[in-house]
Amino acid sequence: MPTATDFILIEQLEIGMIIGVHAWEKRAPRPLVLDLELGIDIHSAAASDKLRDAVNYRAVADEILELGRSRSFQLIETLAETIARLLFERFPITALKMTIYKPGAVPEAKTVGVRIERLREDYAVCGR
Repeated sequence: MPTATDFILIEQLEIGMIIGVHAWEKRAPRPLVLDLELGIDIHSAAASDKLRDAVNYRAVADEILELGRSRSFQLIETLAETIARLLFERFPITALKMTIYKPGAVPEAKTVGVRIERLREDYAVCGR
């Protein structure tokens, strides 16, 4: 993560979506659970006390939920990268740390998942 010390946290965001490589996984939505840390600078929002100067965590969650409703993926790695790009394109975040859990994917494990960390600089085409 960058030197910024401000983060928005969204923990245990549950989405249902079609994800997986097996035929049975493509028949019905599967539950996924996401933990996100969004690196931001909160100084403007803290000074104004106005939502317009903040990153709206409801809007962030809604973007992810809509993606889950509208698309399907084979790999959670692809989903993670897609979410990262989407969030950097739509919100003035400087960094992202995200874990996506896929409960039930390995019956002997409580859950499996992927964790990524990205910086805005990783997406030079985002232009922010």
